[in-house]
Amino acid sequence: MKRTLLLVLALQLATLTSLWAQPKVIAHRGYWRAEGSTQNSVSSLTRAAELGAYGAEFDVWYTVDNQLILFHDSKFNGTEVEQLNAADMVGTPLPNGEPLPTLDEYLTEALRHPNIRIILEYKTHHNSKERQWEGAEAIVRKVAEYGLQERTDYIAFSLEACRGLVHHAPDAKVYYLNGDLSPRKLKNESFAGADYYKLILLDVNKGFTKKAHRLGLEVNVWTVNKEEELLKAAELGLDYVTTDYPELAIELYKGVEN
Repeated sequence: MKRTLLLVLALQLATLTSLWAQPKVIAHRGYWRAEGSTQNSVSSLTRAAELGAYGAEFDVWYTVDNQLILFHDSKFNGTEVEQLNAADMVGTPLPNGEPLPTLDEYLTEALRHPNIRIILEYKTHHNSKERQWEGAEAIVRKVAEYGLQERTDYIAFSLEACRGLVHHAPDAKVYYLNGDLSPRKLKNESFAGADYYKLILLDVNKGFTKKAHRLGLEVNVWTVNKEEELLKAAELGLDYVTTDYPELAIELYKGVEN
């Protein structure tokens, strides 16, 4: 029995360390669980960079007065964010006490940490396709203003938002979040790949990643917080994982060879 158990453990270890890909770790809304940090804050980017995460993900809205701010939810104090001016929100204390930031403030901090990618989620604006594209243009222009084009990837749930980002930043990587497009359709849209919910980790979806890779696409999965899910992502050969526990993922993947 003891010999059998040792053999099983050896086989499991061999399988893990022979994987062809080690997923890159993206801190979901930054490394917000670090002491003194909070979601979608400048400090969450700083902490993610200090941790050694591959990337820091964050959420951006385009306000009614054409400003770009960091915030996740669709409503702020009961009002739709896309109906607010930036002044209604910017500077509001976050849970850790620091002020709610503008995209300018976040990108300024990003310049101080050249080894981390920034994964910008453009939030869905429902008022019109034109407005969605205007916001995409404003975001791309702002990123270019800081010279961060080579370090910025874009993600969005809205198909029109992704199309707008591809149009205004044709050389950037744009990933679709909504989960309803096949690899072939993603390719046809000129997206870099899929950034889908963790249901893709199920065995029934194992073929998705292989099909995507055959088409030259990449696959990310969110939000992967459990050890068994992180290992499953490596087993399936996913390119990235987005997690609230980047410290766990980084430590776990140390045993996975590239």
